[in-house]
Amino acid sequence: MTITTGTTGTTAPPAVRPYESYVYAYPHKTAYRPLADRPALRSLWAAEPKDALSLYLHIPFCEVRCGFCNLFTRIGAPEELTTRYLDALDRQALAVREALGGVEPVRFAAAAFGGGTPTFLTAGELERLCDIAEKRMGADLSAVPLSVETSPSTATADRLAVLAGRGTTRVSIGVQSFVDEEARAAVRPQRRADVEAALGRIRDARIPVLNIDLIYGIDGQTERSWLASLDAALAWRPEELYLYPLYVRPLTGLHRLGAAADAGAQALEDAAWDDQRLLLYAVGRDHLLAHGYEQVSMRMFRRTDAPREQEGPEDYACQTDGMIGLGCGARSYTSALHYSFDYAVDMREIRSIIDRFTATEDFSRAEVGRYVDVDEARRRHLLQSLLQAAGLPVAEYRARFGTDPGADFPAELAEFADRGWLDASAPDGLLRLSPSGLAHSDALGPALFSPGVRAAMAAYERK
Repeated sequence: MTITTGTTGTTAPPAVRPYESYVYAYPHKTAYRPLADRPALRSLWAAEPKDALSLYLHIPFCEVRCGFCNLFTRIGAPEELTTRYLDALDRQALAVREALGGVEPVRFAAAAFGGGTPTFLTAGELERLCDIAEKRMGADLSAVPLSVETSPSTATADRLAVLAGRGTTRVSIGVQSFVDEEARAAVRPQRRADVEAALGRIRDARIPVLNIDLIYGIDGQTERSWLASLDAALAWRPEELYLYPLYVRPLTGLHRLGAAADAGAQALEDAAWDDQRLLLYAVGRDHLLAHGYEQVSMRMFRRTDAPREQEGPEDYACQTDGMIGLGCGARSYTSALHYSFDYAVDMREIRSIIDRFTATEDFSRAEVGRYVDVDEARRRHLLQSLLQAAGLPVAEYRARFGTDPGADFPAELAEFADRGWLDASAPDGLLRLSPSGLAHSDALGPALFSPGVRAAMAAYERK
């Protein structure tokens, strides 16, 4: 398609920060609010297609809280809390499966266990988690792609044996850095020897797809040390690699450590940090492309000879409509409503929310969420597709909405073209990012947020 730019080409658009926000879901959870009507799940799902649902089970426990982490998770689980949590998860699964009804077939096409760290659970508790997915929800874990997140200290042989035996096709391990000093700088206590041992156990379990998460932009990290981490990861020939820019988000450990910085000095540091992250991103991207990987998105790289039949959807697809989320940090998505439970980053607030979840008996209604109208659905479709390296087939968008993205979002797309973020060489009918556009995905994504979502996010009271 042709995008008409909004300038004469003689004046460059003003600079933007390349790392505004990682857009992994839209609308963002900070735009959710308590639902006054508390709609019944049965009514929410009555008219939704149920022949290719995604299932996500959330475990909000970790052995440590990393300095960069703002996920909904707590450290440890005293007084049999994991048992009480799984009991509540079981009750929720029963209520949700009943709400899906029995008139039309209900089929799950993909499943994932996330967190937190699902492998914080014992091997026996992981068996129970799989039973909840299969016996309560009806997902056939041995017949669909199943992705599970783990950590070096919890990727033990007994836990991995359970996951492999129950049909896990993908394990994702958060390594972040193979350099011990960098791990400490990110407030992630681990030793490379333990990381390597965990990777060996994962490979011994013969789970088809291994993903390794790495982070760039850590204090003290250099181009040389970044390449050393990349090469250490490549030695394991992972089917997938995710390269994440470091963010220092409010209420996290790293944010507290730097909270006293002078505003002027901080602005200079931020600009230098942006430059460093852009450089390291390009180094990492080029290194992986040169070692037999293809780029799927700004973050995701896949080995070109990886077993495609074992993969689930692309890295944004867990945020598509038809998503069933179980657990107090999980989100569910219908075509009209995204819903979850309360959200927090502060540990005391998280503990309180988990305690309320474990005491809940009635899971038949949606409590917190945001309704999604047609305009938001268009934004979401464009955002999710455009942030993929493959781009957006305009015919797909037109078939779904009856309109053209160029007509629906003329100002935004013109700005992206002016910045050189759109690939002018893309085939006709394909809207695709240029290499510069992919590099600036964390600025481009937020630029597509609606005014209403922006306002709700700005008004959110952090806790």
